[in-house]
Amino acid sequence: MSYTHFTLSERICLQNYLCQGKSFREIAKLLNRSPSSISREVNRNFSKSYNRYNFWRATTLYIIRRKNSVRKFIINNNSHLYSIIKEGLEKYWSPEIISNHCKKAGYSISFSTIYLAVKRGLFSNITPKTHLRRRGKKKPSKNSNCATIHPEHTIHDRPKIVDDKLRLGDWEGDTVVGSKSKYCLVTQVDRKSKLLVAAISPNRTMNEVRKAIKRAFELLEIKMPVNSITLDNGPEFADFKGIEEDLETTIYFADPHSPWQRGLNEHTNGILRFFYPKGTDFSKIKEEELLEVVHLINSRPRKCLDYLSPLEFISKKCCT
Repeated sequence: MSYTHFTLSERICLQNYLCQGKSFREIAKLLNRSPSSISREVNRNFSKSYNRYNFWRATTLYIIRRKNSVRKFIINNNSHLYSIIKEGLEKYWSPEIISNHCKKAGYSISFSTIYLAVKRGLFSNITPKTHLRRRGKKKPSKNSNCATIHPEHTIHDRPKIVDDKLRLGDWEGDTVVGSKSKYCLVTQVDRKSKLLVAAISPNRTMNEVRKAIKRAFELLEIKMPVNSITLDNGPEFADFKGIEEDLETTIYFADPHSPWQRGLNEHTNGILRFFYPKGTDFSKIKEEELLEVVHLINSRPRKCLDYLSPLEFISKKCCT
């Protein structure tokens, strides 16, 4: 059993059980604790003056001990170690580099301790925002984007007909973020015809993105099948099963950190960026305006389509 500190309610129960004359073993069973834990708690906080255990006194002593249990900070002002660290920070060295430099000088100190010292303001005129490369922000985890995705189908499970672009209706999707507002665009591109569909989402939560994907296909100016969709591992696509139900399709996920596996979508999003550069506030964009831009892109001739536009390509293919 992993150890947890006694709570106030447990101490109240402990005092009552002791007043009832119960043994440590009986109390341990009632509180789901080991007898040794009960014994230590009572002996540590027993009042010899009043010859009894009091829950309020025990809790107060616990709080005091917790405050005094903090490890002493080893960086002291005006020490040689302090001077070495400050000199490194003034040169904009990272705490990792400074830590290694201190070890060469005979001091053992971790880079996390240096980070903590800077955050506490131990060094005059040195703050995380002015002297640390990430401005005091935590480094994102490499696998943070795929933490909420547990795909049933990966890109390696796609049928050959999808990989070879032999039919219409196999799509690649992603989101396009704008300014600091939460609004974004949800885009889908047909692998064979290069046709783009898009919709505005008020945020990147999985529920809103699911609604936006469904609406994007509903706003499509021509009828197109949705045989499959290939997405990245962003948490906004965590409700992929709901998307599959909405569109009656199968979703495949690309490998993490492999945007080239959805190269067509990345390229098309780059074309969309011409009209909506980075920093665009999508909350101020009306969906009618977005549809006009999407139509303009879909009417643009493509070299890969023998200089036909996606709309012309689909019209020609349907006619033949």
